[in-house]
Amino acid sequence: MSSKPWTLVGQFASVRFTVSAEAGPGLLPRLMVPFARRDLTPDSFDCVRSGETLRVEISMAAMPAEMVHLVEGNLRQTFGVLAVSLRREITGSVRRCAA
Repeated sequence: MSSKPWTLVGQFASVRFTVSAEAGPGLLPRLMVPFARRDLTPDSFDCVRSGETLRVEISMAAMPAEMVHLVEGNLRQTFGVLAVSLRREITGSVRRCAA
């Protein structure tokens, strides 16, 4: 049995993050920080306000797969965020790589 972990290095994912958050000033720029930190530009950013909450969808057609969980974690930690859901489709194949 090999001790090398499975990684998604070199693979891409089509992703859509759906964020539910408290409506407030500064929220939208804070949601962009996890992407900007990694030099990523979302393909789509859509926001709808419903009362005191916002529903924000952020999509990328080809995000490096190894960054998906990092961005998701940062979005969950953003002040004002109530919930994050993720829809993704990995392109290519997963392979075993040295860590």
